[in-house]
Amino acid sequence: MIDPVALAQALLRADSVTPARGAVFDVLEMALVPLGFAVDRFMVGEAPDGPVENLLAVRGDGPRHLAFAGHVDVVPPGEGWTGSPWSGELRDGLLYGRGAVDMKGAVAAFVAAASRSDAGTLSLIITGDEEGPATYGTVALMERMAKRGIVPDLCLVGEPTSTARLGDMVKIGRRGSVNIWIDVSGRQGHVAYPHLADNPIPPLIAILAEIEDVVLDEGTDWFQPSNIEVTDIAVGNPAHNVIPAKASARLSIRFNDEQRGTDLIERIRAIAERHAPHVMVTGKVSGEAFLTEPGAFSTLLSEAIAGATGVTPELSTTGGTSDARFLSKLCPVVEFGLINATMHKVDEAVAVEELRTLTDIYENVIARALN
Repeated sequence: MIDPVALAQALLRADSVTPARGAVFDVLEMALVPLGFAVDRFMVGEAPDGPVENLLAVRGDGPRHLAFAGHVDVVPPGEGWTGSPWSGELRDGLLYGRGAVDMKGAVAAFVAAASRSDAGTLSLIITGDEEGPATYGTVALMERMAKRGIVPDLCLVGEPTSTARLGDMVKIGRRGSVNIWIDVSGRQGHVAYPHLADNPIPPLIAILAEIEDVVLDEGTDWFQPSNIEVTDIAVGNPAHNVIPAKASARLSIRFNDEQRGTDLIERIRAIAERHAPHVMVTGKVSGEAFLTEPGAFSTLLSEAIAGATGVTPELSTTGGTSDARFLSKLCPVVEFGLINATMHKVDEAVAVEELRTLTDIYENVIARALN
């Protein structure tokens, strides 16, 4: 059997700032192969978003297939750590290191749980590109799975979903995300001769004013209302006496399952063109909203959590996006992992006892899902 703490330490000691490659995958492969997993590691992509390393590991040929999805890449550690962010240091019952909760700890817990079971079919879908642009990560893994005919029945994502206590929240869905850029062109000129110029700032202000009044929806039973936020306005005009030639803005929209990303881009485009017929509007959908309706999967996970912690988790769709947005196209997906209080922070740490309890929960989930 694998000790989740020892494995988490080994993963933490591998510097794996996104996009991750090499040593951190070596550690994971060395843990999985003795457990009977067939490990498929592959590199994909080119700069600037790649290359990225991914790992797909599969064991068993049972009638039911549970997949665990996660990532071993991490955000840069930043300055001000008490010790090294790559030390995997144990201190006062806490395990420190970048990725301790997001999410090398959960990866270690699931591998340890898998070492205690031989039921059914298990797989691990592990990317080195979740914290980055996610261009060559989970999507590439899904393409690999499709070519091999690998389709899980259920997928558990180990993101740190707990808030105040381990087990207090499970994610059954996520809002979608789209970024939109609005570029209004004008004609540069002297402020004393406005009739010889065309100022792009007033139409941009009018566009943003109309967007500010938009109510996309009132929310649903499982999702909060969709919201539009202006995240940047830029003119780039250093002179006080020049009418600029261009004014730009950027929007970020987080939306529920009543909306679609492409539809939102077109709605913003229509607003912009009413005020500036020659405006340029471009958008990028990071992910569509998804919901795994409460049912057998969320129930068995909730029962496993309650059995180990005494906590009945809240089923939620709050927070940002995760790679579950891609995996939801394969099968029912839920997310559950460690307490997220220190993720992306200096001195990120997980309590050793919580890591062991998470392993117990994952072991229970494997048993319930595959038997």
